[in-house]
Amino acid sequence: MMKSVTSDVIAIVPAAGIGARMGATIPKQYLALGEQSILAHTLDSLIAHADISEVIVALHPDDRFFETLSQAEHPKITTVIGGDERADSVLAALSAICKNDHSTQPKWALVHDAARPCLTQTDIDKLLSSREQFPQGAILAMPVRDTMKRCELSSLSIAETVCRDNLWHALTPQLFPAGQLQQHLSSALEQNITITDEASAMEWAGVKPGLVNGRADNIKVTHPDDLQLAKLFLAHINSK
Repeated sequence: MMKSVTSDVIAIVPAAGIGARMGATIPKQYLALGEQSILAHTLDSLIAHADISEVIVALHPDDRFFETLSQAEHPKITTVIGGDERADSVLAALSAICKNDHSTQPKWALVHDAARPCLTQTDIDKLLSSREQFPQGAILAMPVRDTMKRCELSSLSIAETVCRDNLWHALTPQLFPAGQLQQHLSSALEQNITITDEASAMEWAGVKPGLVNGRADNIKVTHPDDLQLAKLFLAHINSK
């Protein structure tokens, strides 16, 4: 069992997007979820974990909402200016980590979606503990349970059924050595490689990240219907 660490894990939350698919007038991470915003719930989960020493939030340069959150004043929270794409925002936060790293102990970057407010402390524990098994890094994920279909884009009809064996849904957080993630992410972007998450940058560089089975309620709020589901999940998590 890995010893608990308190100073080498820094969370990164890319929150510079506008969430166009929600059809809202404000970025989706600031939509209300109960008594506070989606992003506020997300930050609460990260701030509360004893082994996360800092939480870096990458914001849009014109963001005027973050400063209204009570979490903005928390001593664990710092901010950087993000970019047009998720990868740009993560890289901005990684640059801040590596620039300010004067310790002899390697830093780990734990990247989590701003719109995943139902993250539990148990799932963070599982991912951090996985470093012994996966020193190259790992992600929370879930095995695919449903039958998978590939569609014909022109007609939205079924083109084929895809075998679901060995398929996983990628979740966040995703945990990697900060210096390596910065190097591989930067190199991939320089070569115009499409990066959909941090694991894809590591895979492109030849790294095989580990898979840690995560909870099904760690959903990403993407569409309006997800808000009510997230509210139910949060109520259940907080009742324990």
